[in-house]
Amino acid sequence: MRVAALQFDVIAGDPQANLASVERRLADARADGVELVLLPEMWTVSFMPDERLDEGLERASLEAVEQVGRWTAELGLAVCGSALGPRRGPRKLPTNRLTLFERGAIALVYDKIHLFTPTAETEAFAPGEIPPATVPCAGARVSGVVCYDLRFPELLRVPFRDGAELMLVCAQWPGPRRRHWDSLIVGRAVENQCFVLATNRTGSSVIGRRKLQLEFPGNSAVVSPHGEILAQGDGEPGLITADIDLTEVRRYRREVPVTKDERRDLYRNW
Repeated sequence: MRVAALQFDVIAGDPQANLASVERRLADARADGVELVLLPEMWTVSFMPDERLDEGLERASLEAVEQVGRWTAELGLAVCGSALGPRRGPRKLPTNRLTLFERGAIALVYDKIHLFTPTAETEAFAPGEIPPATVPCAGARVSGVVCYDLRFPELLRVPFRDGAELMLVCAQWPGPRRRHWDSLIVGRAVENQCFVLATNRTGSSVIGRRKLQLEFPGNSAVVSPHGEILAQGDGEPGLITADIDLTEVRRYRREVPVTKDERRDLYRNW
């Protein structure tokens, strides 16, 4: 199975420009035999500096997501990324919603559960409450989380127990913590005995209500269940592509039967 992370400089408040960045690369990915492409977190509009979203921008974001869904049907591939989701909760805030399309159909939706307080994300978004499902996609068992979720291994244990073979992580993870990103995606791959496809954006932007100026390293990666980095971005926009062998996941789980050796009876008491 060939997978690719599509990293680019996500322009705040400009869904048409961001959609054009995606369009230019999806055909290239399909021509190269890629079956699944992962986009960055909030790829349609990024995080607005003051987080003020009008109806027009929300509608344009939704239309961009729907357009990508149509392209997956035309190109015969799967594409995933996060963008503005429906408003919910007492404050009627949008969610940060990951959507996976396969050949024109929605295969998975998941609302980001862990919101990043240092950029006041909790003031602009409603958190999700349901862990990501694990679904069949492009011949693999696939699940996905969003950015800060990566720091919470309890969440990723849910798809592991559901048999996920490929974990998708879309993010806007800043440069000062790039080593954390590198370590966490490798760690999550090893502890969950799965491949990890992780996309991190490039460029720089003013993020959130606290208006933090952040640089993004574009260090997207594909990681094997053994922690081997099969491909990694170097800061330039483009596709980061690798071939993954799903039999490696199945073989490794037989050799090291973590699910058999878990002590869930004790964990519950703890």
